[in-house]
Amino acid sequence: MMNFIKNRQLQLVFLAAGGIGGFLYWKYVGCASGSCPIKSVWYWSTLAGMVLGYLVGDILSDFIRKRKQNKDG
Repeated sequence: MMNFIKNRQLQLVFLAAGGIGGFLYWKYVGCASGSCPIKSVWYWSTLAGMVLGYLVGDILSDFIRKRKQNKDG
C-alpha cells in the first residue's frame, strides 16, 4: 500500500486538490436552479473535480518522468 502511495504521490495530491476545488466550485458558483447535472449536487461536482485533478496529476507525472529519463539517459 505504501508503495502505491509513493508511486502515485503527485496524482493523489492533485486528486485531493481537484476534490476541494470541485466542492468550492459547487458552493460558490454552482447551479441555483438544479437543472445542471454536475453542478447541482455537491458530490457530483466534487467527483468531477477529483477526476480532473487526477488526470492533470497523471499528465504532469508522465511529463516529469520522461524529462528525468531524458536527462539521465
